[in-house]
Amino acid sequence: MNKLFSIAASKSIECFRKNELSMRSGKTKRKTAETEISVFLKLDGTGKYKINTGVGFFDHMLEQLARHSLIDLEIEANGDTHIDDHHTVEDTGIAFGQALAQAIGDKVGINRYGWCLLPMDDTLIRSALDLSSRPFLYFDVDMPTEKIGTFDTGLVREFFQAVSTHGGITLHIEGLHGYNSHHIAEATFKSFAKSLRVAIDKDPRNLKSVPTTKGKL
Repeated sequence: MNKLFSIAASKSIECFRKNELSMRSGKTKRKTAETEISVFLKLDGTGKYKINTGVGFFDHMLEQLARHSLIDLEIEANGDTHIDDHHTVEDTGIAFGQALAQAIGDKVGINRYGWCLLPMDDTLIRSALDLSSRPFLYFDVDMPTEKIGTFDTGLVREFFQAVSTHGGITLHIEGLHGYNSHHIAEATFKSFAKSLRVAIDKDPRNLKSVPTTKGKL
């Protein structure tokens, strides 16, 4: 009888943990005079994505973010791209950061820190982040060209500034070398994605506490 109870309790705990993981999702909508953005994400996904921002190269970068972080990601954005892409990219970063913070929640059990040194052909990008609730961005990534097709390369930094600020992330990204702007931008998104995956994963040895001596992040 005790053995049966123990098995049932074990299965119940396992089921609870699976349900807890499945609940790690975030959803946000943002509407201004310039853009209308909706974001839905699941932290414990498989990297599925459905993305439409109206900015082709940016869509490609967000797909890389989803695929390499294994976060399921849906983004729909309508912005004043007849002016330029700035508002759409920045506001998508804001909405993504807010949805991410919502999904992470109280940070109980997570690793908190993540880092990645990512190569892509000529390019090497180093990123490190802390889900600290203290927004800070250090971004030292040089792009050899001002445009990738019609996409303004300066918007890569604007996106990560918005994500850092609204996701409560201390984020450092450095371009160690590279001469192809497309490779540099893509490796930057991939490196961030890999770092984020490490940080949001849960440590089975520490599932009941927040990774800080302060008691709260």
